[in-house]
Amino acid sequence: MIYLKDPAEIYRASFAAIEREVDLSDFPESLHKIVLRLVHAVAIPEIVEDIAWDGDVAEAASSALTAGAPIIVDANMVAAGIMKDRLPKDVEILCSLRDDAVPELAESLATTRSAAAVELWKPHLEGAIVAIGNAPTALFHLIDMLAEGDCPRPAAIFAFPVGFIGAAESKVYLIEKNLGIPFITLQGRKGGSALAAAAVNAVLLGGDA
Repeated sequence: MIYLKDPAEIYRASFAAIEREVDLSDFPESLHKIVLRLVHAVAIPEIVEDIAWDGDVAEAASSALTAGAPIIVDANMVAAGIMKDRLPKDVEILCSLRDDAVPELAESLATTRSAAAVELWKPHLEGAIVAIGNAPTALFHLIDMLAEGDCPRPAAIFAFPVGFIGAAESKVYLIEKNLGIPFITLQGRKGGSALAAAAVNAVLLGGDA
Protein backbone atom coordinates (compact mmCIF):
# COMPACT_ATOMS: atom_id res chain seq x y z
CA MET A 1 0.00 0.00 0.00
CA ILE A 2 1.40 3.38 -1.06
CA TYR A 3 0.31 6.23 1.20
CA LEU A 4 1.48 9.65 2.25
CA LYS A 5 4.09 9.60 5.00
CA ASP A 6 5.48 13.13 4.98
CA PRO A 7 3.75 15.12 7.79
CA ALA A 8 3.97 18.45 5.99
CA GLU A 9 2.49 17.00 2.80
CA ILE A 10 -0.31 15.25 4.72
CA TYR A 11 -1.13 18.55 6.41
CA ARG A 12 -1.10 20.48 3.12
CA ALA A 13 -3.15 17.87 1.27
CA SER A 14 -5.69 17.69 4.09
CA PHE A 15 -6.47 21.38 4.03
CA ALA A 16 -6.42 21.47 0.24
CA ALA A 17 -9.08 18.73 0.25
CA ILE A 18 -11.16 20.60 2.84
CA GLU A 19 -11.02 23.83 0.85
CA ARG A 20 -12.25 21.96 -2.25
CA GLU A 21 -15.20 20.50 -0.37
CA VAL A 22 -16.25 23.37 1.87
CA ASP A 23 -18.09 26.48 0.71
CA LEU A 24 -16.95 29.38 2.88
CA SER A 25 -18.98 32.03 1.08
CA ASP A 26 -21.55 32.26 3.88
CA PHE A 27 -18.88 32.99 6.50
CA PRO A 28 -17.02 36.25 7.15
CA GLU A 29 -13.35 36.02 6.23
CA SER A 30 -12.35 36.26 9.88
CA LEU A 31 -14.04 32.88 10.51
CA HIS A 32 -12.54 30.97 7.58
CA LYS A 33 -9.59 29.51 9.47
CA ILE A 34 -11.77 28.46 12.39
CA VAL A 35 -14.30 26.78 10.09
CA LEU A 36 -11.57 24.92 8.19
CA ARG A 37 -10.03 23.67 11.44
CA LEU A 38 -13.41 22.53 12.73
CA VAL A 39 -13.92 20.46 9.59
CA HIS A 40 -10.36 19.15 9.82
CA ALA A 41 -10.97 18.01 13.41
CA VAL A 42 -13.85 15.69 12.48
CA ALA A 43 -13.44 15.13 8.71
CA ILE A 44 -17.11 15.98 8.14
CA PRO A 45 -17.46 18.88 5.68
CA GLU A 46 -21.23 18.88 6.17
CA ILE A 47 -20.91 20.39 9.65
CA VAL A 48 -20.50 23.83 8.06
CA GLU A 49 -24.26 23.83 7.48
CA ASP A 50 -24.83 23.84 11.26
CA ILE A 51 -22.20 26.35 12.36
CA ALA A 52 -23.68 29.43 14.00
CA TRP A 53 -21.89 32.50 15.32
CA ASP A 54 -22.37 36.01 16.56
CA GLY A 55 -19.90 38.86 16.45
CA ASP A 56 -16.24 38.69 15.46
CA VAL A 57 -15.29 35.76 17.68
CA ALA A 58 -11.87 35.33 16.08
CA GLU A 59 -10.84 38.94 16.70
CA ALA A 60 -12.30 38.92 20.21
CA ALA A 61 -10.38 35.76 21.10
CA SER A 62 -7.16 37.01 19.52
CA SER A 63 -7.35 40.28 21.45
CA ALA A 64 -8.01 38.35 24.66
CA LEU A 65 -4.89 36.27 24.14
CA THR A 66 -2.82 39.37 23.40
CA ALA A 67 -4.08 40.84 26.67
CA GLY A 68 -2.95 37.73 28.55
CA ALA A 69 -6.45 36.51 29.41
CA PRO A 70 -6.87 32.83 30.31
CA ILE A 71 -8.54 30.10 28.31
CA ILE A 72 -11.19 28.45 30.48
CA VAL A 73 -12.27 24.94 29.52
CA ASP A 74 -14.93 22.57 30.81
CA ALA A 75 -12.90 19.38 30.42
CA ASN A 76 -9.27 18.32 30.53
CA MET A 77 -9.66 16.77 27.09
CA VAL A 78 -10.18 20.27 25.68
CA ALA A 79 -7.05 21.49 27.46
CA ALA A 80 -5.10 18.50 26.12
CA GLY A 81 -5.99 19.42 22.54
CA ILE A 82 -4.87 23.04 22.72
CA MET A 83 -1.46 23.80 21.20
CA LYS A 84 0.35 24.92 24.32
CA ASP A 85 3.52 25.78 22.43
CA ARG A 86 1.51 28.47 20.64
CA LEU A 87 0.17 30.12 23.78
CA PRO A 88 1.37 33.67 24.40
CA LYS A 89 3.56 34.04 27.45
CA ASP A 90 1.65 33.92 30.74
CA VAL A 91 -1.63 32.78 29.14
CA GLU A 92 -3.06 29.96 31.26
CA ILE A 93 -5.50 27.17 30.49
CA LEU A 94 -7.86 26.72 33.41
CA CYS A 95 -10.08 23.72 34.16
CA SER A 96 -11.86 23.55 37.51
CA LEU A 97 -13.67 20.23 37.01
CA ARG A 98 -11.39 18.33 39.39
CA ASP A 99 -11.29 21.01 42.06
CA ASP A 100 -11.90 19.56 45.50
CA ALA A 101 -14.83 21.93 46.04
CA VAL A 102 -16.80 20.71 43.02
CA PRO A 103 -18.53 17.58 44.40
CA GLU A 104 -20.01 19.39 47.40
CA LEU A 105 -20.90 22.39 45.25
CA ALA A 106 -22.69 20.16 42.75
CA GLU A 107 -24.71 18.58 45.55
CA SER A 108 -25.67 21.94 47.03
CA LEU A 109 -26.74 23.28 43.62
CA ALA A 110 -28.46 20.00 42.66
CA THR A 111 -26.65 19.92 39.35
CA THR A 112 -23.81 18.16 37.56
CA ARG A 113 -20.17 18.54 38.51
CA SER A 114 -19.53 20.14 35.13
CA ALA A 115 -22.08 22.85 35.85
CA ALA A 116 -20.86 23.32 39.41
CA ALA A 117 -17.31 23.76 38.16
CA VAL A 118 -18.49 26.77 36.16
CA GLU A 119 -19.18 28.55 39.45
CA LEU A 120 -15.44 28.47 40.08
CA TRP A 121 -14.80 30.31 36.81
CA LYS A 122 -16.14 33.61 38.16
CA PRO A 123 -12.80 35.09 39.34
CA HIS A 124 -11.24 34.37 35.96
CA LEU A 125 -14.03 35.12 33.46
CA GLU A 126 -13.44 38.81 32.79
CA GLY A 127 -12.16 39.06 29.21
CA ALA A 128 -11.36 35.35 29.05
CA ILE A 129 -11.85 32.80 26.30
CA VAL A 130 -14.31 30.05 27.22
CA ALA A 131 -14.09 26.73 25.33
CA ILE A 132 -16.74 24.12 26.11
CA GLY A 133 -16.31 20.76 24.40
CA ASN A 134 -18.10 18.31 26.63
CA ALA A 135 -20.94 19.16 28.99
CA PRO A 136 -24.19 20.84 27.94
CA THR A 137 -24.88 21.61 31.60
CA ALA A 138 -21.69 23.69 31.72
CA LEU A 139 -22.92 25.83 28.83
CA PHE A 140 -26.42 26.13 30.31
CA HIS A 141 -25.00 27.23 33.67
CA LEU A 142 -22.61 29.75 32.10
CA ILE A 143 -25.44 31.29 30.07
CA ASP A 144 -27.65 31.58 33.15
CA MET A 145 -24.89 33.26 35.14
CA LEU A 146 -24.23 35.74 32.33
CA ALA A 147 -27.90 36.45 31.71
CA GLU A 148 -28.45 37.15 35.40
CA GLY A 149 -25.43 39.44 35.57
CA ASP A 150 -24.00 37.13 38.19
CA CYS A 151 -20.44 37.04 36.81
CA PRO A 152 -17.91 38.94 34.70
CA ARG A 153 -18.21 38.65 30.92
CA PRO A 154 -15.76 36.61 28.83
CA ALA A 155 -14.39 37.95 25.56
CA ALA A 156 -15.46 34.96 23.47
CA ILE A 157 -17.26 31.64 23.77
CA PHE A 158 -16.44 28.52 21.77
CA ALA A 159 -19.48 26.33 22.45
CA PHE A 160 -19.22 22.70 21.38
CA PRO A 161 -20.94 20.53 24.00
CA VAL A 162 -21.79 17.09 22.68
CA GLY A 163 -24.39 14.43 23.36
CA PHE A 164 -27.95 13.21 23.11
CA ILE A 165 -29.29 15.05 26.16
CA GLY A 166 -29.10 18.81 26.31
CA ALA A 167 -26.37 19.46 23.74
CA ALA A 168 -28.63 20.76 20.97
CA GLU A 169 -30.80 22.63 23.45
CA SER A 170 -27.88 24.35 25.16
CA LYS A 171 -26.69 25.77 21.84
CA VAL A 172 -30.16 27.02 20.97
CA TYR A 173 -30.24 28.64 24.41
CA LEU A 174 -26.93 30.40 23.69
CA ILE A 175 -28.19 31.71 20.35
CA GLU A 176 -31.56 32.85 21.68
CA LYS A 177 -30.21 34.56 24.80
CA ASN A 178 -28.38 37.11 22.64
CA LEU A 179 -25.79 37.85 25.32
CA GLY A 180 -23.79 40.25 23.17
CA ILE A 181 -20.67 38.11 23.60
CA PRO A 182 -19.00 36.84 20.41
CA PHE A 183 -19.43 33.08 20.03
CA ILE A 184 -19.23 30.20 17.61
CA THR A 185 -21.08 26.92 18.00
CA LEU A 186 -22.18 23.81 16.13
CA GLN A 187 -25.92 23.38 16.28
CA GLY A 188 -27.34 19.94 17.05
CA ARG A 189 -25.94 16.98 18.96
CA LYS A 190 -22.47 17.01 17.42
CA GLY A 191 -19.58 18.60 19.27
CA GLY A 192 -16.73 17.44 21.43
CA SER A 193 -13.37 18.37 22.87
CA ALA A 194 -11.59 18.10 19.52
CA LEU A 195 -13.84 20.78 18.04
CA ALA A 196 -13.47 23.13 21.00
CA ALA A 197 -9.69 22.76 20.92
CA ALA A 198 -9.59 23.15 17.14
CA ALA A 199 -11.41 26.47 17.34
CA VAL A 200 -8.93 27.76 19.92
CA ASN A 201 -5.98 26.46 17.90
CA ALA A 202 -7.18 28.31 14.81
CA VAL A 203 -6.89 31.55 16.77
CA LEU A 204 -3.54 30.59 18.25
CA LEU A 205 -2.13 29.80 14.81
CA GLY A 206 -3.42 33.01 13.28
CA GLY A 207 -1.70 33.61 9.97
CA ASP A 208 0.09 30.27 10.24
CA ALA A 209 -3.18 28.28 10.28
